[in-house]
Amino acid sequence: QVQLVESGGGSVQTGGSLRLSCVASGYTPDCMGWFRQAPGKEREGVAGLYIGSGDTYYADSVKGRFTLSQDNAKNTLYLQMNSLKPEDTAMYYCAAKGLGGRWDWATNYHYWGQGTQVTVSS
Repeated sequence: QVQLVESGGGSVQTGGSLRLSCVASGYTPDCMGWFRQAPGKEREGVAGLYIGSGDTYYADSVKGRFTLSQDNAKNTLYLQMNSLKPEDTAMYYCAAKGLGGRWDWATNYHYWGQGTQVTVSS
């Protein structure tokens, strides 16, 4: 059974930091990504990692502030989020897929976690 379990969300003030974690089990993906969805908005790709190459990709809105990393021994993907802004407020989801398709297209992902809420107050 494939499972992706996120943790690390919470409430912070503008400029604060959070680190999200995603533990994968039952599946070895080629690519893992973080997506977010705010109320009334579409789900958007935040960051993606191709595990074999180590290549990482970020949405323009988070470049320079968010950083992906992985711990292969723990099958864990991390998203370090610094300099958080109120517009980063959303439910954040971890997702996993194979090699095909763009990293930032949600429809390309086969497996999803349950989400973790991030709230940034001004």
